[in-house]
Amino acid sequence: MTTLASGTTASHSEKDGLTRDALTVLQPGFPGTTAPDWLLRRLGEGLASVGLFGRNIASPDQLSSLTAQLRSERDDVLVAIDEEGGDVTRLEARTGSSFPGNHALGAVDDVNLTREVAHELGRRLAECGVNLNWAPSADVNSNPSNPVIGVRSFGADPELVARHTAAYVTGLQSAGVAACTKHFPGHGDTAVDSHHALPRIDADSPVLERRELLPFRAAIAAGSRAVMSAHILVPTLDPDRPATLSLSILTDLLRGRLGYDGLIVTDGMEMQAIAATYGIERGSVLAIAAGADAICVGGGLADDETVRRLRDALVGAVRSGELPEQRLAEAAERVRGLAQWTASGAAASTPDEVSASRASTASTAEVTRVDIGLVAARRALTVTGADDFTPLTEPPYVALLTPVANIAVGDETPWGVAAELAHRLPGTETAGFAGEDAGGAVLKAAGTRRIVVVVRDEHRHPWMAATLDTLLAARPDTVVVEMGVPQAPPRGALHIATHGAARVCGHAAAEVIAGT
Repeated sequence: MTTLASGTTASHSEKDGLTRDALTVLQPGFPGTTAPDWLLRRLGEGLASVGLFGRNIASPDQLSSLTAQLRSERDDVLVAIDEEGGDVTRLEARTGSSFPGNHALGAVDDVNLTREVAHELGRRLAECGVNLNWAPSADVNSNPSNPVIGVRSFGADPELVARHTAAYVTGLQSAGVAACTKHFPGHGDTAVDSHHALPRIDADSPVLERRELLPFRAAIAAGSRAVMSAHILVPTLDPDRPATLSLSILTDLLRGRLGYDGLIVTDGMEMQAIAATYGIERGSVLAIAAGADAICVGGGLADDETVRRLRDALVGAVRSGELPEQRLAEAAERVRGLAQWTASGAAASTPDEVSASRASTASTAEVTRVDIGLVAARRALTVTGADDFTPLTEPPYVALLTPVANIAVGDETPWGVAAELAHRLPGTETAGFAGEDAGGAVLKAAGTRRIVVVVRDEHRHPWMAATLDTLLAARPDTVVVEMGVPQAPPRGALHIATHGAARVCGHAAAEVIAGT
């Protein structure tokens, strides 16, 4: 018998059950393209989920082998991934995504198209053995200065975001992949990236209700199997603790008022909004106590020591009486329940609305599953100046005005239009530029060649706007491609807003520039 801190006793089987529950609620990442021995051992001990990142994926075949390796140890393991399509891709981190992101889909505003894109993305994930996607983003991008959401949002209109969130959830889950709608209660009205610090939203309750919460209500109504919490402080809802650690937000609001009964997953606990203030061990205990069911960790921390520390912190909190054992058991049961749902194939059917959207899309063009992303990217373009523009026939010089990388996006994923233009106009050259002297540097590098300048959120970067001023004053025939949120007024001989920087967005823009 084992004596607990409270003076009660527990059998070894009860102790083992507690340890298994503590492992079950963790969603750790890991290094490499094969599963390390420690991870396989932890799966045998009770770990029920793993998280995949770009570092884990080299190709679809390799990913399929990796997930098969995980399932050889535990056949119902939840394999999660942060695959939003668009700017945030893990499946195609080395090449850029075959699917435009949320902002492009919102710009088209065709829920059938959104549903079909999500279904095809889910089909590809399921084919590789992934069954939980940390997507879609249901954040309303109401703050144009937001440094972390931007094109990851369907837009700034809550009703538009709500209907596309619901369509995305339906499409993804019809492919057998559980959706994880994020970042509750809404990360759109922030000017701080929670990877670096704790953002704060000072909206009152009526604003939160009609803006932030509307898309989450739609996701819940659509049957989203999981919801991810945000590391943000919303004083109207809880003046003391960020949403991930807030009983008022996760239990009273999400479970109570919104009636949600699915899995609640935290955003990455190693993010500075939590780690710098609470630490990941203390933060994980508080998150489970507040109502979270699964602890996501591994974007930056991915080793057995981290898993052990978090497991021991949860077990210790139960033994000390800080964390009710029933709360931990309830969280673990929700994780197992979702694992069973995905393993059973219950979601892998095509509902009527997905079939209808496929028929609707095919009615205008013979669209295959493979090119639905490009179809969507083409439809998402907003082109200004096309009437007076003659497509290029000579290779241009492509200047990529490169902002600091968004951590959620990563700095390894290629973006822009140069590669796609080079296919059409051999000899196209490109380089990246940044800073106050970028305009002069571009003019010098381009020489007499036609300039195509690619920007990302011009409105958020004064140096970028100043560079465009310099280029357009000297070379009015410059083509401008905006691959972020097109908040700044269009300018240039031709201005193309792609509403995202996915590979297919660059493809669609290059077709316009080169006329092919």
